[in-house]
Amino acid sequence: MKIILPDKSSREMRPGTMTVEELLRDLGFDPFDVIVSRNGTLVTEDAIVANDDEIRIIRIAHGG
Repeated sequence: MKIILPDKSSREMRPGTMTVEELLRDLGFDPFDVIVSRNGTLVTEDAIVANDDEIRIIRIAHGG
């Protein structure tokens, strides 16, 4: 699976299948601080990702 990180760098992983939440925690991201797209479509934390997916992690800004 190709993962594009918020700093625009990328990395390859072959974890099999897992949820977005599991992937984020493995990478050290808090699911409340980012949104994730799988193959160009936004997905929720319970979505399943697999080795052939392209995952983009996008940091969101909090403010008020």
